[in-house]
Formats: sequence, structure tokens, C-alpha cells
Amino acid sequence: MTSLRRFCMTATGIAALSATLPASATTLETAFGSVEVDDDPSRVVTLYTGALDTALTTGMTPLGAVATRGGDGVPAYLSDATGDISIVGTPRETNIEAVAALKPDLILASPQLSESQYQLLSRIAPTVVPDVTPYQMDSWEQEAQVYGKALGQLDAVNEAIDEVDAQTQAIREDVADSPTASLIRWMPQGAIVMAPQIFSNTLLARSGFTVDDGDTVKEGRPHSDPLSLENLSKIDNDWLFLATLNAEGDEAYQAAKQSPAFDRLDVVQQDHVISVSGQLWTSASGPMAAQAILDDIDTAMHEMK
Repeated sequence: MTSLRRFCMTATGIAALSATLPASATTLETAFGSVEVDDDPSRVVTLYTGALDTALTTGMTPLGAVATRGGDGVPAYLSDATGDISIVGTPRETNIEAVAALKPDLILASPQLSESQYQLLSRIAPTVVPDVTPYQMDSWEQEAQVYGKALGQLDAVNEAIDEVDAQTQAIREDVADSPTASLIRWMPQGAIVMAPQIFSNTLLARSGFTVDDGDTVKEGRPHSDPLSLENLSKIDNDWLFLATLNAEGDEAYQAAKQSPAFDRLDVVQQDHVISVSGQLWTSASGPMAAQAILDDIDTAMHEMK
């Protein structure tokens, strides 16, 4: 990745790529103040999976995106829709020069984007950073609506959110007695428990589950520290949704499955362990991700009947 220092040395040249806004523009309130965007952007770069997901929801295929966590391309659930999209960084680091080379007229970034990165990106094109509090029940919806406004497609985004609401209500009718559930991501270092407030767990809660982290996640954190096999009993709930990100995580999980500590869990004995995609369940957000996660939940509930 190109360092920020190197980029700053060429900032003047990159700034020249910034397009003059047309007369038809919309002003958005963002995390870094008011931003004017073209009412009909055509060259969009997304620096956050939630932004990519939302753009695709509206029918817009961005020119560039960042790779998913644990991979070198977009999340598998979006790969068919994106085609041969340019990868311009990772969730941790954006290749600023690669973004500039695409000559975007709009950049959609993560709510966690730093101000220093914002200042660099905004030299290239109007950069939209949603002013949204993370880890709330409706954080993903608020983000999607900001991106929808930036794309001039708020109605399409709201329609997709309504479809998600209908899908969760349908699942809730099939889920009896508010069963407890946990979501973990198995890493080479062990299992980490995902916080109840993350995107996929809010969907589990809306679908009728009581999400329980066993008091393993510190306040304000997205997940716990890795648990030992012996401490897995803290999340021995009615259901366990279990994700991995890559081959190393898969191998660690397969090894853990052979241990007596894992096998004696009630949720294992009840055969209520549901394997899910880590890229989707622990790293994604947006309307398309919500529908894919709810499809997983619905499938699991019907298979267990």
C-alpha cells in the first residue's frame, strides 16, 4: 500500500483530478460537515463493505472497493454482482493513489474513517462519511440511507430496508420462546464472541432470538478476546452460529471440534451449531447482507424442524 507520506508529496497533482460539481447537486450532512454531491454520480468508489452493498442494492456497480476482512477481494456474497471490480485497499488501509486513478465523482467511506484520510480523499472527489453511532440496532439502516441519498437512490434503499423488516417478521413467527443464541468467529488463536450490538446479531434479535455473549465482550468492543476451549461453556446457549474467515480459521475450528470440551457443550449435543460465512456474518453490513443473513437463519430454522 502507498503510504500517506508518499501521497502527500503528490497531493497537488491528485487534487487536480477533482471534478467541478455540476449545477445539479445535493448537500449532505456527514461526519465531517456538509458535502455537496452530484445528483447523478456515475463513477463511484466504495471504501466500506456496507457502502458497496448499498450501492449494489440500488443498481449502481462501483468502480472500486476495498477487500473484505480475511480475503483479497470483495465478500463472496457480493462477488457475482461486482464483476471485475478494482480493489483499492483493505478495511485497515486505503491505497489513495489507486482511488485517484479511477477518477471518481463520489467516494463512499466508512463511518470509522479518520479525519486525516478524509482530508486526502476529499481532494479527489466528494467523500461521504455517515455520521452514525456504531453498534446500535439501526446503525446499518442509517448508514444505508446516507449512502442512498448520496447516490440519489434513497427510495430504493428504503424499499430494501422494508423488505428486510418483512423478512425478520416472517422468521420471528417461526422462532418460539426467544431462544438464546451466540455468534462466534473461530480464529487461529481461538474463538472470539461477537458483541450483541454488531450487525448480524441485531438481525438475530429482530428475528426472535435472545443474543447472549456470556459477559465475554467488554463494553464498546465488537468482540471478545479469544476464549479457551474450557471457557466456551460461557456461551453454551440454545443456538450457536459459528463463523470462520479463512483457511487458518477453518483448520483451527476443525481441530477444536475434536476436543472433549467442545463435544460436551449442550448446543453441540443438541446439534444446534450452525456454520456461517465469517465474511458475511462478522464483517459485512447493508441491505443485501441483511437478506443473506436472514436467509441463513430461515434455512437453519426450517432444517431443524
